[in-house]
Order: sequence, then C-alpha cells, then structure tokens
Amino acid sequence: MPKALPIPTKQQREEKASRTSFLRAEFEQRGGTTVMTGKYQTAPIKIAKTFDYSGELAAIVMDASPGMLEGDTYRFDWRAGPGTSVYVTNQSYTKVHPCGDGSGAVMQQRFKVEDGALMQSMMEPIMLYRDADLMNDSEVQLGCGAVWMQAEVLSPGRLLRGESFLYRKLDNRLKVYHGDELVFYQRQLIEPGLQQLEAPGAWEGQTHFGTLYAFSDRINPGWLATAREVLDKPLQAAGEHPVLAGASLTSKHGLAVLAAGRTAWQLQKTLRAVWTALRQEQLQAPPLRVLQ
Repeated sequence: MPKALPIPTKQQREEKASRTSFLRAEFEQRGGTTVMTGKYQTAPIKIAKTFDYSGELAAIVMDASPGMLEGDTYRFDWRAGPGTSVYVTNQSYTKVHPCGDGSGAVMQQRFKVEDGALMQSMMEPIMLYRDADLMNDSEVQLGCGAVWMQAEVLSPGRLLRGESFLYRKLDNRLKVYHGDELVFYQRQLIEPGLQQLEAPGAWEGQTHFGTLYAFSDRINPGWLATAREVLDKPLQAAGEHPVLAGASLTSKHGLAVLAAGRTAWQLQKTLRAVWTALRQEQLQAPPLRVLQ
C-alpha cells in the first residue's frame, strides 16, 4: 500500500502559491536615438512591442494572464541611460482578482533614470475586483537633469457587476530619490471595509482617483502654471460628470496633479492633457500617443 504523503504546512502552501514574475529593461542612447539594449522577462509579463518616435522609444507591456491573483508578485526594473527618452505603457487594465486570507498580490516597480534622461510611465488603470488585495510599491532614482513622470488611475471594481469599493485593501507607495536624497514619499492606504470613504473630505461621491507625478531638478513654478492652465479649461463635454482636479508643487523637485471623478476614461483624458502640455511647453517635445 503506498505511503500517504504528509500534509503540507501553512508555510509550504503559501510558498507554493507564491509566484514571482520579472521584467527588466535597459535603454541607451545611440546616434541620437533611444534603443533597448537589454531585456529579461518571465511569464506572464513581457514587452510585447517597441516603437521609435523620432528618437523617443515607446515600449508596450503585455500581461498574458487573466490578471493578478493571490500570491502573484510582479517586479519591474526599468533603467533609462543618460540622455534617453522612454515611454512605457501596457495593453489593458491591471486587473487584481479576489484574494483569500494570504499575502495578496504585489507589484514592485523600480525606475533608475540617469542624467538627462526622460522616463514616462503611462499605464492603463488598476482595477480591483471584489476581495482584491494589492501592494503597489514604486521607487524612483533620478540623476541630474533627469525627468520621471507617471500617470495612475484607480478603478474601484467592475461597476457593471455591482462592484464598487468591495476590494479588501490597496497599499500604494511611492519613493523618489534625487541622487542619494529622498525628496518624496507617499503612502495611500485604502481599506474600504474599515474606512468611511464617502465622508466629507474623503472620496465623497467620487469613485475613481487619478494622479500625475513629475519629478526632476528641472521643475520650477512654470511647470505648475502649465498644469493649472490645462485644468482651468473645461475638459468635459456637456452632460458629462465633472472631474475634480488640482495641482501643486511638492516640497522639492516635484509636481503633483490629483484628480477624482466617476469614470476612468475621464481621468485618463484629464491627466493626458496635462502630460501633453508639460511635454510641449516644458520639455519641447511633441505630443505622443501610442495606443488609440
């Protein structure tokens, strides 16, 4: 009679359920053009395609899975070499599926933006399903004259299925270093089951939240004026739900634009308008649109 296998311990079950996927990419400037010189990736995430836009390189990230599950860890490591200009986006929403009582899902991003480089992370929204649990941790290292910009939109769930703030937890963290100096730290902890999100001064009647960050030692009050000029214009058509948005400089080397509304696409439209204006007026770069 075959010997019965031992019952796995809780630690063994958690280790087996843990899955880590990597995506590392390096970019260099050659002959006035940004090229990808190194890449390492493991399923299900990968760089599906790159496009050259007059010396600026755009990279599209693909997730070949249905989305992030409990125990999944995605680790992105981006290095933009001196003088490069890089734009990264993805094909669709980052979807976080229901998680049990374990560790949830983890997404870690590291950006090393070397002297004079421009790195732009303009990903599609993050959608948190019922009982989802996500740790989203980003860290940026800036060289002299380097610019890093990121747009992020949060969706509270599959609204057409009645999911609105039914996820368990979102732990959103961002650290920005200029050289060895920490110039910005932000932590956004959302636990809908424990917080009164509809209270005055919180989310109130809004369901979606978006941010556009820009960090560089080149940022000055002119960047803020550009952002506010865009936000002062009516960006919504008649009958559309209004978007609440504002902009301010951070304590050092940064610009923050925050927006709240009722749909993800409206927030994307608002943040993209600010980003495009910053490119044109502060970086003297033409508009860039990879995905239509």
